Amino acid sequence: MTTKTAYGNRLSDLPRTTVGAIADLLARLEGTVPAPVARALVAGGAVLTAASAFLGWTWTARFPGDLTVSGYPGGLQWLTVATAVLLLLQALAAYQVPGLKVLAPTGHTGPLRGLALTAFATTWFTLIAICYELGGLVNLTTGGVIAGLAVLPALFGALALPTDRRPAPPVATANPWVERAGIVAVAAIGLGVFTYAIDTDYGELFVGFLVAAGFAAGSYARSGATQRLAQLLSRQRPFASAAAFVAAALFPLTQTNDHNANVGVNILIFATVALGLNIVVGLTGLLDLGYVAFLGVGAYTAALVSGSQFSTIHTQFPFWAAALLGGAVSLVFGVLIGAPTLRLRGDYLAIVTIGFGEIFHITVQNLDGSSGPKLTNGPNGIPQIPDINLFGLNLGSVHHLGDTSITIGRFANYFYLMLIVTLIVVAVFSRAGNSRIGRAWIAIREDETAAEAMGINGFRTKLIAFALGATLAGLAGTVSAHVTYNVVPDPYVFAGSAPPNSAFLLAAVVLGGMGTVTGPLLGAALLYLIPDKLVFLQNYQLLAFGVALVLLMRFRPEGIIANRRRQAEFHDTDLPAQGTATDTVGLSKAGA
Repeated sequence: MTTKTAYGNRLSDLPRTTVGAIADLLARLEGTVPAPVARALVAGGAVLTAASAFLGWTWTARFPGDLTVSGYPGGLQWLTVATAVLLLLQALAAYQVPGLKVLAPTGHTGPLRGLALTAFATTWFTLIAICYELGGLVNLTTGGVIAGLAVLPALFGALALPTDRRPAPPVATANPWVERAGIVAVAAIGLGVFTYAIDTDYGELFVGFLVAAGFAAGSYARSGATQRLAQLLSRQRPFASAAAFVAAALFPLTQTNDHNANVGVNILIFATVALGLNIVVGLTGLLDLGYVAFLGVGAYTAALVSGSQFSTIHTQFPFWAAALLGGAVSLVFGVLIGAPTLRLRGDYLAIVTIGFGEIFHITVQNLDGSSGPKLTNGPNGIPQIPDINLFGLNLGSVHHLGDTSITIGRFANYFYLMLIVTLIVVAVFSRAGNSRIGRAWIAIREDETAAEAMGINGFRTKLIAFALGATLAGLAGTVSAHVTYNVVPDPYVFAGSAPPNSAFLLAAVVLGGMGTVTGPLLGAALLYLIPDKLVFLQNYQLLAFGVALVLLMRFRPEGIIANRRRQAEFHDTDLPAQGTATDTVGLSKAGA
C-alpha cells in the first residue's frame, strides 16, 4: 500500500503538460481586475487595434498589399480592422447595447475571449510575416509596433473577465419578416466572405483570412450565436434555401477574373461529388476510397459522345442525353462493383474500393489501341471537347444580361449550369435522407447487425446507396468534361496533390460534417480553395493540409457543420451523468 502511495505521489509531481499549464494560467488571470475595467480594456483595445490599421506597418512595398500607406488600410490590415470591429461589437453587447444581445445568448466572456484571440492572431500573423519575409524587426514601422501593442490590452481584458456561462434563454417568437430580413443579411455576408476569399491575390492574405475566419467562427460557435442561427434557418427553411440560391447566383456577377470564376465552377463540381459520397459514407457508413472513379466514368462517357474529333465514338449527343447517359453508365458501374463487394464490411470494403479506383485508372490508361482496345486514347485522354449547346444557348460564348452592359462569360455560364445540377443533387440527398430508405441507411450505419435483425435488407439497402452515389458523381462528371475541355486519367486516383481525388473527397465529407447537406459543400469549398491559393507552399501543401486535418479532428471531430446526433456522440462527456430521469430526457433530446 505504501509503495502505491509513493508511486502516486511521484506521478503527481511530474511536470504538467503545456495544455494544463496554459489552462492554469488562464484560470489565474480570470477575475484579476474588476469586470467594468476588463470590459473597458477590451473595448479600448479594439478601437486602438482598428485605428492602428490606418497607419503604415512597414517602410517598404516589397511586402504584398503595400502596408506602407497611412490614411487607409491595405492588404492584411483589412483583416485586422474586421476582427477589431467584431470584437468591439461583442464588447458593446456586453454593455447590454440594444440589438446586440443576439451575439452572445449563452454569455459574453467566451466570445469576447475568442474574438480577442482572433484579433491578436490576425494582427500578429501579419507582423510575423513582415519580419520573416523582409528579414527582421527593423522592417516594422511605428504603426506596426502600435498594432502589436494595441491588441494586448484587449486580450488581457478578455482573459481577466469572470466566466458568465449560462444556458441559452428560450427563443422568442419574432416577426417572420424580421427573421427573413436577418436571413437575407446572413446570405449577403456569406456571399461577401466567399467572394473575398476567392479574390485573395496572394498566399499571405489567404492564410490571414483563414486565421481570422477560423478563430471568429469558433468564437461565435461557443457564444451560442451559431446555434441560434441554425434554429432560425430551420424555422425559415424554404426562404433560407431561396436566399442561399440567390446569393450563389449573384457570385459570377461579382467576378471579372476568369480564373476565379473557373474556381467557382470547380468548387461546385467538387461539392456535388462530395454530396454523392456523403450518401455512401455519411448516411450509410460505407468507407468508399475509390469513389472518384465514378466521376471519371461520367466524364469519359460525356467526352466519348461529345463530338470531339479525338473521340473514338464518332457521334454527338445533346448535353441532356449525354448527362443522362453518364449518370446511367455510372449507375451500372456502381451496381457491378457494389454487388460483389458490399457483403464486406469495414476495412475490407475500403481495400476493395481502393482496388476498384486503381483498376479504373489503369484501365483508361491502357485503352489506347496498343495495350488494349482503342477507346480512351490512353494517357493522352480525349482533348478538344466542345462547349455545351443547351437548347440553342452556347455556354462557351459571352452573353449579355438583357439590355444591360453586364456580361456573363463562359465560366459564369457553366457556374449556373452546375448550380442547377447542385440543386438537383441537394434535393435528391435531402429527400432520400428523410425517406424510409434514408432511415434504413442510418440504421445500417449505426449497427448493421441490429438493422438486419429488425427486418432491413442490409445488402439491398447498401447497394441502393452505392448506386445512387455513383449516379450523382457521374452526373457531375459529364459537366466536368466540358468545363476542362479534356479528360485524362491523372485526376482519377486515390490520392494526389490537388482535388478531385478520393482522399480529398472523403476529407471534404468528414471535415464538413458527415450526414449533412451544407457540411460537404463547405468542406469542398475549403479543400479546393486551399491548394489553389497556397501555391507558394509548393511541396509543403500536403503537410499543411495534414496539420489542419489533425487539428480539426482534435478539436471538432464531428466536422465543421455537424448534425446533432453525431455531435452528441463525439461530445457525450459534456452531457450530464446518466442515472436520473432528467439525464435520460436530456440524452434523448441530444440523440434526436
